[in-house]
Amino acid sequence: MVLNFRFAIVSDLHIALPHTIWDHPNRFHLVEVSIPAFESALEHLTQLDLDFLLLPGDLTQHGEPENHAWLQSRLSQLPFPVYVVPGNHDVPVLMANEQSIAFADFPHYYRKFGYEKREQLYYNCQLLPGVRLIGLNSNSFNDQGEQVGRLDDKQLRWLEAELAATGDELVLVMIHHNVIEHLPNQSRHPMANRYMLENAPELLQLLQQYRVQLVFTGHLHVQDVACSQGIYDITTGSLVSYPHPYRVLEFRRDNDGREWLEILSHRVESVPDFPNLQQSSRQWMGDRSFPFLIKLLTLPPLSLPLTQAKELAPGLRDFWATIANGDAVLDYPHFPLEVRRHIQAYGALAQPNPGIASNDSANLIDNNSTLLLKNSAEF
Repeated sequence: MVLNFRFAIVSDLHIALPHTIWDHPNRFHLVEVSIPAFESALEHLTQLDLDFLLLPGDLTQHGEPENHAWLQSRLSQLPFPVYVVPGNHDVPVLMANEQSIAFADFPHYYRKFGYEKREQLYYNCQLLPGVRLIGLNSNSFNDQGEQVGRLDDKQLRWLEAELAATGDELVLVMIHHNVIEHLPNQSRHPMANRYMLENAPELLQLLQQYRVQLVFTGHLHVQDVACSQGIYDITTGSLVSYPHPYRVLEFRRDNDGREWLEILSHRVESVPDFPNLQQSSRQWMGDRSFPFLIKLLTLPPLSLPLTQAKELAPGLRDFWATIANGDAVLDYPHFPLEVRRHIQAYGALAQPNPGIASNDSANLIDNNSTLLLKNSAEF
């Protein structure tokens, strides 16, 4: 069946009404712009002929009831369907407290946005004829009541049953935590592993078994396209963090069964009080980067002495902003060779991926690229 549809992704909104904002000296994301940045993105997206919009989690800053209520009201006014999943910031506690909603209450706020069954935090819905979306909940709580990124066994069993029943429909999956590594050794890195789904291999096995190729994630606050065993994890940066991006994507399938996904990235350039948001936000991130960089340099695998880390950290103040921007080209020729090589590993792909078409010889694929998903009717 021939298919052609267009949709958008806006991730990690961290919606925060002004009176709900509190400062933290190491916070990279600029929640102060959450509402005007979202409005700026919506002003653009409502001018496009979109079939739907995906929001892959961290809809609110800390799961505040009034921020959830504001967002569900705003989404109800849009001219296209919207689908959401919870991020760790949306459901930070099992039981409601003075700040956040209860874990189980999330579907009640978003029943118009995927959650027709309010008793569970995951769903399967038809987007278009022949196209289905599975929204997963990657937030769990361990025996100590701590929040972890994991799909519980019940959800995995449900997912397998749903995938088995999809037949030849195109299935898109949306989940907050990353399922494929976007950073070097992300699953094992002491700073980065919390952004990965703990049981990602189990999910990937199911997706591969049922030939699901497209997964849309957030959480990491970077622009990146990662691929493993024919599955693409397209993660989108945060709308409240440099470079304040969002994506517009177009899927095409022709009469011969060939399939493509075109990805175009946009960014919010200006909002009231931040007329040059890109520059201001990059500086904000750099100004707050020192504690983060000290951790990066002193923890494994580098494990540098603190004195050396303090010497190198100022030269890396824009490191994370460059990563978040996507298509990073990193080189610090004056650094010790071991450190230089480690930092370079965070950069853009060095070798072309035959499944990705890019206009750049360096294979810069994270922001604007076309994925060739199928090259014939045979899969």
